[in-house]
Amino acid sequence: MLLVIDQKIEGEVRERMLVSYYRYSAARSSADSNLDDICKLLRSTGYSSQPGAKRPPNYPESYFSRVPISETFISMVIGRLRSDDIYNQVSAYPLPEHRSTALATQAAMLYVILYFDPSILHTQQAKMREIVDKYFPDNWVISIYMGIAVNLAEAWEPYKAAKTALNYTLDLSNVKEQASRYAVVTERVHAQVQQFLKEGCLREELVLDNIPKLLNCLRDCNVAIRWLMLHTADTACDPNNKRLRQIKDQILTDSRYNPKILFQLLLDTAQFEFILKEMFKQMLSEKQTKWENYKKEGSERMTELADVFSGVKPLTRVEKNENLQAWFREISKQIMSLNYDDSTAAGRKTVQLIQALEEVQEFHQLESNLQVCQFLADTRKFLHQMIRTINIKEEVLITMQIVGDLSYAWQLIDSFTSIMQESIRVNPSMVTKLRATFLKLASALDLPLLRINQANSPDLLSVSQYYSGELVSYVRKVLQIIPESMFTSLLKIIKLQTHDIIEVPTRLDKDKLRDYAQLGPRYEVAKLTHAISIFTEGILMMKTTLVGIIKVDPKQLLEDGIRKELVKRVALALHRGLIFNPRAKPSELMPKLKEMAATMDGFHRSFEYIQDYVNIYGLKIWQEEVSRIINYNVEQECNNFLRTKIQDWQSIYQSTHIPIPKFTPVDESVTFIGRLCREILRITDPKFTCYIDQMNTWYDTKTHQEVTSSRLFSEIQDTLGTFGLNGLDRLLCFMIVKELQNFLSMFQKNILRDRTVQDTLKALMNAVSPLKGIIANSNKVYSTAIAKTQKVWTAYLDSIMKVGQMQLLRRQITNELNYSCRFDSKHLAAALENLNKAILADIEAHYQNPSLPYPKEDNTLLYEITAYLEAAGIHNPLNKIYITTKRLPYFPTVNFLFLISQFPKLQYNKNLGVVCKRPADQIDWLPLVLGLLTLLKQFHSRYTEQFLALIGQFIRSAMEQCTSQKIPEMPADVVAALMFLEDYIRYTKLPRKVVEAHVPSFIFDEFRTVL
Repeated sequence: MLLVIDQKIEGEVRERMLVSYYRYSAARSSADSNLDDICKLLRSTGYSSQPGAKRPPNYPESYFSRVPISETFISMVIGRLRSDDIYNQVSAYPLPEHRSTALATQAAMLYVILYFDPSILHTQQAKMREIVDKYFPDNWVISIYMGIAVNLAEAWEPYKAAKTALNYTLDLSNVKEQASRYAVVTERVHAQVQQFLKEGCLREELVLDNIPKLLNCLRDCNVAIRWLMLHTADTACDPNNKRLRQIKDQILTDSRYNPKILFQLLLDTAQFEFILKEMFKQMLSEKQTKWENYKKEGSERMTELADVFSGVKPLTRVEKNENLQAWFREISKQIMSLNYDDSTAAGRKTVQLIQALEEVQEFHQLESNLQVCQFLADTRKFLHQMIRTINIKEEVLITMQIVGDLSYAWQLIDSFTSIMQESIRVNPSMVTKLRATFLKLASALDLPLLRINQANSPDLLSVSQYYSGELVSYVRKVLQIIPESMFTSLLKIIKLQTHDIIEVPTRLDKDKLRDYAQLGPRYEVAKLTHAISIFTEGILMMKTTLVGIIKVDPKQLLEDGIRKELVKRVALALHRGLIFNPRAKPSELMPKLKEMAATMDGFHRSFEYIQDYVNIYGLKIWQEEVSRIINYNVEQECNNFLRTKIQDWQSIYQSTHIPIPKFTPVDESVTFIGRLCREILRITDPKFTCYIDQMNTWYDTKTHQEVTSSRLFSEIQDTLGTFGLNGLDRLLCFMIVKELQNFLSMFQKNILRDRTVQDTLKALMNAVSPLKGIIANSNKVYSTAIAKTQKVWTAYLDSIMKVGQMQLLRRQITNELNYSCRFDSKHLAAALENLNKAILADIEAHYQNPSLPYPKEDNTLLYEITAYLEAAGIHNPLNKIYITTKRLPYFPTVNFLFLISQFPKLQYNKNLGVVCKRPADQIDWLPLVLGLLTLLKQFHSRYTEQFLALIGQFIRSAMEQCTSQKIPEMPADVVAALMFLEDYIRYTKLPRKVVEAHVPSFIFDEFRTVL
């Protein structure tokens, strides 16, 4: 455990973990805390698992000696390990050349425990010689735990006695001899295993008659694989150590090492083992039933023969013979008396009965009668089968379990991943053999779980879960090649379907049939589709398998694999496709969106095409995964606006099996959705564009060219679907919140903390009260106030226009979402609208009569229905409350002053509505109106009331002045103010009487006729 901790968690990291635990742990003050001992044991050793790192002096013995252990105890443990076979493995490996493999677990244990008594390693040559001769005569790379390989030549370098003892093993002639031996063994056993695996070879009789031979073959295979895998592993050989490199090169040369051949041997051995185990399990489960059947059959044959010799049953020319009759009856009884539970006695007795039946045939001249002979032969056959069946022992399965252990390859197997994937690509049916290999690897779980299980520890489940999870992840990693290969073929199909194959019209001339047939491309598509279905077939052949304690369903594996590959490719396409150059004229937005829409459509069409051949729900997977990618990217983008960020492990959209890749940002945006949003904001910036509401279009203020229109949002709908538009909408919400927060801090700084502005506002409020009245020489009062506060308005205008611009975009998105929802899902749209109206009616009724029901605090109905309504575009962004606000003094007055300060820059145009007098002023009317409207919406409604009253007073005072001075036409400022009020009630959907309370209705009526 200490060695694994040091290898997996660097010393510095451990120390930091302990310090942080100590700081935040409540138990640190208690007197019985053993934290000091833990710190002493786990502080840094100076060891680093980085390649090329030097080993610290006296490591690991100094590390192990931090907690003293009785020397006598260590000495006794080492004595037992040196002399005994404490794990009883030798019985599973009777051959002397397999001795070191049989004792491998014990050898690993001894290797670790020797560090507790380093004097043996340093000076006691006799003991080390004995240890090496017993455990390491033909191997020097050992697996100490779950695939952690150690090369003794390197590990024992600093210890004189150990190094000297090992020199005999590492002698080049010995290395050569071992490597050559395993080369010969590998060749021989591989041929044997392939012979056994031929169809129809492993029959029940053959297996039962050749158990020792089959087990020997298995032993040879496993020992050869183990030796070659460990001694050729890259991890066990430091490339900077010349001697180790030399030994390894020698092995590679003499053993004629080829990773593909070794892997093939591993596959075949695993398959052979798997078939044998399954056969033995089945035979063991049916053992007693079969034995009883054979016994019954044999006994009945004997009874029938007895009846034949009684002369009662007619059988051609058989004379009556009472002696034989009695003898056969006795044999029948003897067969029936055989006892299944006492297998040894039953076995001996069966052999004697077989002998007796052979003798009776010879002594009584029964050969002349073929039917009697047949009866005797059948009975002998049944008795033989009984002997075979009684010999089926569970020990065989236990031996196979011990011999088939693959825990040493827990990490080494990764070096074969590319070979596995390549062989699957070439031949998808390989997956069935791989299944057996994965099951063989799963047997490695026995090692860490053995003692936990014996101790009845509650950790059994979590440890099993961890190792099983690791193994399943590895299975997924290997089998991911199938979806990858499928997608490679799929891309070719997409290309052929979109570019090469022409749609066949409903009517066509007979002579053009050949042109439309396009046999070449169609054959190519058919060939690729066939390849894809072969891959699917390959993975589905794997059958549902229990890997450790996790059930692996191949259909699920395939689906997850396809999802993973789809996510990888779609995320990459979106990342690369939506990168914009802000200096491009005109903007790259529309062309890139069109290009992206074509890419996404290609994915979608090919996925739809392939789903039947792969037997998956293509559309369901497509929608789930694309929505996940977009929602995840929106979430990551919105993190910019949150104090507590949503990390990957907290995200409901991220997954460990089907991860959404993260890409390094190319500008201030984190993801493609941010880049798209900022590009839209850039090209519709109200400083450079003018929005015409009737046309739903933005025009450049200088060139009067169209910049973009509502078509942009239908293009985004085509590219990113409803999820994309909805995500964009959410991102804009966050941006509006940020802008409103900036606005409030700016208001605090520029207005509430500025003495001059405060005094001006105070003077103005005194001049205009009461609000119902009319101000004499209003022009002077207003212009004085505006002049004194001039410096504040630039930042104010910026903020309000930004909010208005984003609200405009949100209205466009809502409109597009609602349109497509009504079009594509009319029932959903109707249901949502009705439910929304019903809930609102209930809530209104509750406020009029509180005894009526209302959704409780813990009821999520309102929260959930809002998400649906926003996704279906059934909401008004202008009515949304974005931030919580406090009372601000002079707030309506400031907004009123701001509005009238902008009027001189604006003029009314019959065709376009209110526009800038000069393009240099950079004001766009609608963002201005919507920005103010949104801002007022965040505060109490009495502020809005006061704001409208101030505008009403402004209009009335100006009109009074005109009448007294006999000026016939309406002033431009009054026209703009009336236009503002008209737009205000239009966008808030308020009744006209709200403004008629402040402006007489005749002024409104006259204003329209004047226009």
